[in-house]
Amino acid sequence: MSVLARRAMAEFVGTAFLVMAVVGSGVMASRLSPNDVGLQLLQNSVATGAALVALILALQPVSASFNPLVTLVERALGILDTPTALALIGAQFVGGMAGTVLANIMFGLDAVTLSTHQRAGGGLWLGEVVATIGLLLVIFGTIRSGRSERVAFAVGGYITAAYWFTSSTSFANPAVTVARTITDTFAGIAPASAPGFVLAQLLGGAVGLFLIRVLYPPVPAVPPSLPAPAPASASVRKVLP
Repeated sequence: MSVLARRAMAEFVGTAFLVMAVVGSGVMASRLSPNDVGLQLLQNSVATGAALVALILALQPVSASFNPLVTLVERALGILDTPTALALIGAQFVGGMAGTVLANIMFGLDAVTLSTHQRAGGGLWLGEVVATIGLLLVIFGTIRSGRSERVAFAVGGYITAAYWFTSSTSFANPAVTVARTITDTFAGIAPASAPGFVLAQLLGGAVGLFLIRVLYPPVPAVPPSLPAPAPASASVRKVLP
């Protein structure tokens, strides 16, 4: 299997399990706590954040974006080429849909049921812009500060918190948004509401990319033509710490 095929498979599997965590925990929460929406959201957010930590830790050595916006920013920063980015984004969308279908079936629901949960309005769209900006800053800020091994915990913690401090409960992911249109459960979003969320996410992605470029400019490489610095003399080295 080629490297690109392995990466696409990782994105498919990771996004599928992420959506299963979102949708499945939403169904479980609504059944266990049918009269307490706040408790349902707590259960949903904790399960999603924990799943993100585990999935990123497991799949990061192969590919662990699980989000078309993250992949698009990687393309804009020159980390990925266009064919690779398109393959990963396609795998993310297909994986998200597969995750929703599996979650529906696991809980005895129809494999595909269009959501009737309307989510629209300026406040919700602003919440998606804010959630997306924050997610990108957390991901790329952690990586560019040389702490890529902590990305899983940073992202899991951020998403868990963003469920609560954003009005939209932080979808911040076009693949997950589209996938959630085919489940009429706690985590669902009506198909008519999805385009507004995706547009808000794209706007947040553009702002996030701008902030990443400003806050974390690339370190210029030393031109190879420059001679290497002369080694310090023995007398100088004696006084160096």
